[in-house]
Amino acid sequence: MKKRSFAEQVYNLTSQVPKGKVTTYGAIAKKLRRPQASRAVGRILGANPHPIVVPCHRVVKSDGGLGGYTSPRGIRMKIELLTGEGVEIGDGKIDLSRFLFRDFAL
Repeated sequence: MKKRSFAEQVYNLTSQVPKGKVTTYGAIAKKLRRPQASRAVGRILGANPHPIVVPCHRVVKSDGGLGGYTSPRGIRMKIELLTGEGVEIGDGKIDLSRFLFRDFAL
């Protein structure tokens, strides 16, 4: 069986984040045993070829900040998607104690 690439693993974990929850770039990197790779996770998600299947809008910064979003409407679209799923955003941040998802399966 062929081993999945790092990008495929990132997309797999990101696709596990349910509506109404978020995870962080760092949480994904740590789960993949590459704790220093959070920026690489961000770059991979910025090139996400399947944004409906892989909900990259549900990945945020470790301080709850929104991070970026590669879409024509950018961060405004990320905010609309998250709030539409029930994630509350205050002062540009998400309360990770309420909305953080970490229960990934490899």
